[in-house]
Amino acid sequence: MTSQARIGAVALVVPDYDAAIAFYVGSLGFRLTEDLPMGPKRWVTVEPPGGGCRLVLARAEGAAQQAAIGNQTGGRVGFFLHTDDFARDHAAMQAAGVVFEETPRHMPYGSVAVWRDPFGNRWDLIGPTAA
Repeated sequence: MTSQARIGAVALVVPDYDAAIAFYVGSLGFRLTEDLPMGPKRWVTVEPPGGGCRLVLARAEGAAQQAAIGNQTGGRVGFFLHTDDFARDHAAMQAAGVVFEETPRHMPYGSVAVWRDPFGNRWDLIGPTAA
């Protein structure tokens, strides 16, 4: 594989485009990078403020996809948001109404706390230990 290969985006199944944009852009400060009409669908991508892998906000179609909303990873944490200032971003997220499942803990790899988006997806907020 060449050194040019990278993961550019990951799909996140959501119930509604606009509700997902409101949360990720409005509450978390992600940047809306694309919102293109595609017939009855839209191609919607968002990116964290510090850049990195984008999320494709994919509206669920049909019963199987709707059942996967919030459980795409079988109940495990499936998404990891890294920060250069854990205390700042943890406080800002709480102020924005983000629900944390736990108080922050300190692990060998850094400070971490599990949170859920409004659709049930589990995330880690991680302040990595300096290398």
